[in-house]
Amino acid sequence: MDNITHSIIGFGVGEVVHRSLLAEADTPAQRVRHRLLLVACALASNFPDLDLFLTRLLPDPLRYLLNHRGHTHTVAWALPQALLLAALLWLCWPNARRLLAASRPARIGLALSIGFGFALHLLMDYTNSYGVHPWYPLDARWLYGDMVFIIEPLFWVAIAVPMALIMRWRGLRIGGLILLAAALVAFAARGFIGWPSFAALLLVGLLCGWAQSRSGERGRGGLLLALAISVGFIAVQGVASHAGRAQITADLQRIDPASRVLDVAMTAFPSQPLCWAYASVESNAKAGTYRLRRGVASIAPDWLAPAACPAGLVEQKPALALGAGVLQQGSAEASLPQLRALKASNCMVDAWLRFGRMPELAHGALSDYRFAATPRGNFSTLPIAPPDAPAPCPHGVPAWGYPRADLF
Repeated sequence: MDNITHSIIGFGVGEVVHRSLLAEADTPAQRVRHRLLLVACALASNFPDLDLFLTRLLPDPLRYLLNHRGHTHTVAWALPQALLLAALLWLCWPNARRLLAASRPARIGLALSIGFGFALHLLMDYTNSYGVHPWYPLDARWLYGDMVFIIEPLFWVAIAVPMALIMRWRGLRIGGLILLAAALVAFAARGFIGWPSFAALLLVGLLCGWAQSRSGERGRGGLLLALAISVGFIAVQGVASHAGRAQITADLQRIDPASRVLDVAMTAFPSQPLCWAYASVESNAKAGTYRLRRGVASIAPDWLAPAACPAGLVEQKPALALGAGVLQQGSAEASLPQLRALKASNCMVDAWLRFGRMPELAHGALSDYRFAATPRGNFSTLPIAPPDAPAPCPHGVPAWGYPRADLF
């Protein structure tokens, strides 16, 4: 997820933790605990992304591809990171240090806030199609949720509205709500979300705001409703992703029975469970080739045609209909023996293949077909050095599993 979403979720959960504990002995202590738990949960919800500082260990593009969502995004490294964050808060915040020394509820709240923050970061990153490998070193496989877009305004609206109503300062409260509304209007105007989704988001915000205002000064009603809606939304997205993958797989198998569908990566549209972007990989061992496709799909084409999905996230190019709800907007084919030979002989390629879920081999380069339509270009592209001038082998390559080991 993006760090704005991580922060909003962290603030919301930290607020729930604070409001669920016994009050402190006096108002100043209560205010210190409030700030401490919100800051701790928001920091913990972003802390694993400090792995971006590790991206200098390897050359481009490997340093980003193999280090981001790397060791700091594993359960094994969560505890050391949590202890480091707690130590930093203890050392750098004298008022919090005095409170923690005197208050058991504050200590419990800090432990819960930091623990929830790290867990939520890993869980939310899992919901995207980029992937994580949380059980490394016990299990080096990448895990892909393929459920939620990396920037999901539903979380912003559901959690930020009750959080804004809780703010003590009226100016910040009003300013936050105006900023949120402006962001939604901008998303809709640029075609990132449809206007029906815009209306649904407004309704979610009104419901969560109403529930929070009805719950009283120390109530949690709106925040708990926001978290329940968020969990329900992820569940709906999971079901829709599964249905879309099955629909795309069936169409691909019908079109080319000689090939085997290995994987379909599903990328959600923001706040729209019916619309999905996909990238697929099929293998034809007999022909010695594999094929990649990308496009857009609607899991309910009678209600919403794939061409009617939010235009800001759909490639504006001719599309081929593969089925009633599936459009193909691009395809590529490559040689299985060539890919296998490169993996065996080129250490840079071997390292890249520890990330590439949809390896496109074309024009003397490898790139992940999931990102072929990225407006600023495919950030995963690795130029392949010629055999007579090989690039030096990279150092510090993590032992992640190969997402496409089924091609080797």
